[in-house]
Amino acid sequence: MLIDTPPSGLPAPETLARELSARLDGFESIDWTVSTGSTNADLLVRARHSTGPMLLGAHHQDAGRGRAGRPWQCRAGATLMFSCALPVRLPSVRLPALSPLAGLAAAEALRRLARPAGEEAEPHQPDALRVKWPNDLQWHDAKLAGILVESARHPTLPQTPTIVIGMGLNMSDAERLSQVLSRPIADWHTVIQHTGAQAVSAADLVCAAVCAWRDAIDELERHGFGHFIERFSRLDALAGREIDVIDRGTVLYRGIADGLDEHGRLMVQTDGRRVPITVGEISIRPRQTEHTP
Repeated sequence: MLIDTPPSGLPAPETLARELSARLDGFESIDWTVSTGSTNADLLVRARHSTGPMLLGAHHQDAGRGRAGRPWQCRAGATLMFSCALPVRLPSVRLPALSPLAGLAAAEALRRLARPAGEEAEPHQPDALRVKWPNDLQWHDAKLAGILVESARHPTLPQTPTIVIGMGLNMSDAERLSQVLSRPIADWHTVIQHTGAQAVSAADLVCAAVCAWRDAIDELERHGFGHFIERFSRLDALAGREIDVIDRGTVLYRGIADGLDEHGRLMVQTDGRRVPITVGEISIRPRQTEHTP
């Protein structure tokens, strides 16, 4: 975790919590703090004692986590970090679909906010903002936001799990993070610059994502993930690309990304088969360039 702290570009925690409370209905609690270990971890603890929707954000996390337990690297005020706990009515076998669903819903919400000023029609949404399975948000091939989906069960209501969706959206600092992490990183400031969209507040971004998650979960409960396959395909950053599926440093599969199935699993064309992927990191293989002798 990077702890060098510049002046925050976010509102004061109490101001942000107050605005979110005024705009989001039906939440048992909405809190924002200066610093905590992990907003996801905090809500997982709370969810074992309560089943109501909850929202928790922090200007800084000492123990923020990404997928596979990786630390989330950021500077206070440069990243919008928050977690949302929502009860779901789904059997355990369908819970994995919530991971790509959370990425899709957040990407659709941010694309609407990133429309050029005055544009309303769907075709004018920023095509460069996409989802890398299962739920990384990317601007071109640079990571814009990370999402972590976890679950908890109340001891007296085991059939109604609570899903905790944590999101870290880079607001600024992309250039420095790209150098530190040695991989391309994007931020919301860059997206707005390139799309010509109007500036939006931190509360606008949080509300857009949270409302999108609630609506998407409701649709998932009623229709299943098959209802989202075509929508995901429109935002799929991997579709048709050569990829490696890597687990603990070992390449499990090498092939062509071929969309998602009705369970939210990534499908890969490899060795004449279409293989479903449930675990592993996805590495996009560099495109081959032709050399003229």
